[in-house]
Amino acid sequence: MQTDKANFGKYGKTFQEGLVQLIFEDRPFADQITEVLDVSFLDLEYLRVFLRKTVDYRARYDRHPSSSTMDTIIHTDLADEEPLVVEQVKEYFNKIVGYEVGDQEFIKETSLDFCRKQTLKEAMMKSVGLLQTCSFDEISAEINNALKLGSDNNFGYDYIADFEARFVPKHRKPVSTGWADIDNIVGGGLGKSELGVVIAPTGAGKSMVLVHLGAAALREGKTVVHYTLELQETVIANRYDSCITGYPLDEIINFKEEVYEEIKDIEGSLIIKEYPTKSASTNTIKAHLSRLIKRGINPGLIIIDYGDLLKPVIVRKEKRNELESIYEEMRGISAEVQCPVWTASQTNRAGLSAEVITMEQISEAFNKCFVADFIFSVSRTIEDKQNNLGKIFIAKNRNGPDGMIYPIFMDTSNVNIKILPKVANHNNASSNPAVVTSPVSLGPVAQKQYLQAKYTKLRRKIK
Repeated sequence: MQTDKANFGKYGKTFQEGLVQLIFEDRPFADQITEVLDVSFLDLEYLRVFLRKTVDYRARYDRHPSSSTMDTIIHTDLADEEPLVVEQVKEYFNKIVGYEVGDQEFIKETSLDFCRKQTLKEAMMKSVGLLQTCSFDEISAEINNALKLGSDNNFGYDYIADFEARFVPKHRKPVSTGWADIDNIVGGGLGKSELGVVIAPTGAGKSMVLVHLGAAALREGKTVVHYTLELQETVIANRYDSCITGYPLDEIINFKEEVYEEIKDIEGSLIIKEYPTKSASTNTIKAHLSRLIKRGINPGLIIIDYGDLLKPVIVRKEKRNELESIYEEMRGISAEVQCPVWTASQTNRAGLSAEVITMEQISEAFNKCFVADFIFSVSRTIEDKQNNLGKIFIAKNRNGPDGMIYPIFMDTSNVNIKILPKVANHNNASSNPAVVTSPVSLGPVAQKQYLQAKYTKLRRKIK
């Protein structure tokens, strides 16, 4: 290892492994950094070997190596290397297959800055020796050439040069909705860089549905950041308590210890941030997320309850134009943070009495629908509410079919929302076995008796 030359040693092993992986996987970035990168900048031998094989292949064949090609090279063209190094190279390659580098922008920016400074430093040292023998123009050209190297030369997707890239599997890393039927049609859930929208009229339970989606992510071990623009943070937290444990909202205070015992070992983490209605914009949310990420808190799911209540970044003449911009900005957040974003939208007046809510009933700005990747509506008539029933309509789905209607069981007393088996008459509670087998889905009197019995039993257990 060279000691007379600066290297990436101070940035650590993880940084260097991530850098080499990005050079191997990101052809435009490789084009840019290899103009200024010296293999000796890496202080780990197995990374130097892997990088040399990548660079040599590019120079010899004038194209970027694919994963299958690199696999062949690693298993057939390392005979001159030490056995331990060969084993480390193989282990590293197996490690990065299917693995996504974190903090990509930081690694790219930091490594490019380091390499370009080293290149400029060498040019300046060389210029000192040219002062006595060369003209000013020659010295100036030396410095200018150094400044040009490593600059952004990504002009977009190259149809030929990036041929392999379009055959690499894209990892959406979906977050489950908590409903197997919905996950099946949307590819496992809402994926990174995707925006999902829940449409419902006032009083139908939009916020309850968003809590259900957040709780499903928590059970998967995700970090959920829930922004509330309408309700208090503690109210939202109590809804999560009820959704996760099953205890009724109005009884939560009596089961404080039991609730804590159930949630203390949950794998995911939840952060709830409250902003007064129309006081926060998407810029406010981005600033808050930036602070979380700097503290090492990386969101796995973002919930905004709800987007219509955000303040527009730019005030426009018509509200529909403001809402359209807000939804575009929310999708921008999902792409920037690389995680799904769920929000909700209110229907217009016609949605209050609709049996099934379609995108025609979306409030104010229909263009919101164009931005979203997945949209479903929740409709509940007066009779549905009395029987803890409702319907979900899949209005838009970029990753699968849409237009389906699912009957649901929805008990807002404990944020219990389930997709029911499709039966001939799902509006009649007595005809649906999925409903009658659930005690809390009985009438108000029976439900009260059930809760009282459950409460008494648990109180005896405590004593």
